[in-house]
Amino acid sequence: MAQEKETQQLKNRFRDLADKSYSQGVYTFTGFLGLGELDILHGMERELGYAGITLYGGYEDADRKMLRFGGEASLGYEMPFPVVCIRISPLNRKFADQLSHRDFLGALMNLGIERSTIGDIRVGEKEACLFCVDSIAPFICENLDQVKHTHVKCTVTEDMEAVRPQEEPALVLIQVQSPRIDAVLARVYHLSREKSIDLFRTGKVYVDGRLCENNSRLLKAGETVNARGHGKFRVLGEPRETRKGKLALEVAVYR
Repeated sequence: MAQEKETQQLKNRFRDLADKSYSQGVYTFTGFLGLGELDILHGMERELGYAGITLYGGYEDADRKMLRFGGEASLGYEMPFPVVCIRISPLNRKFADQLSHRDFLGALMNLGIERSTIGDIRVGEKEACLFCVDSIAPFICENLDQVKHTHVKCTVTEDMEAVRPQEEPALVLIQVQSPRIDAVLARVYHLSREKSIDLFRTGKVYVDGRLCENNSRLLKAGETVNARGHGKFRVLGEPRETRKGKLALEVAVYR
């Protein structure tokens, strides 16, 4: 019941922002939206399309994205997304911890800021790049001075692509009976078939940003699967049959 109420509130928020943009001739923005919120938006694209929908997370293939209503063709001017990139790096790299996405996110949440002000956190070698709403950036830079046991410094950068850590995926070759998504998930994350299906029952699986509730769906080359609590992977090519009659499938696994 509570989830239905939250969903309805989010839909009403989308409608209000679309109406304001269209009727007043201005750009309107949301905060960063997670996969579940983006899936709700995708279901409303035909209803809200009149206002002009654009999504942006600071870089290509971002998971968390900000929604903007309005466009240059209809409004006569362009307005960039209020997104900046903060580089979080150790004061002393030699003695810095190996920090995970969870470590950086936990340190940020401890500052008491809203999750919607934070986009993706791309973790590199003992550092990270954080995409966030520009209005919260000064506060983060002033107050985020430690992640786990590592003292850090934060610097806003305009060259987002140049400093964004490159998250190298692990290339994995798996064998499955068919490219059914539940079977592929089970092999990639070493899950039992039952636990794999549970991910679909609890709404934790997304394909190319859209909620997937059909565990028998056949995956295609180029599709990206997000499994909450596990990570994401991309199907790199069409499956090929092995000598034993199974299908060999190559995937790029991001942790």
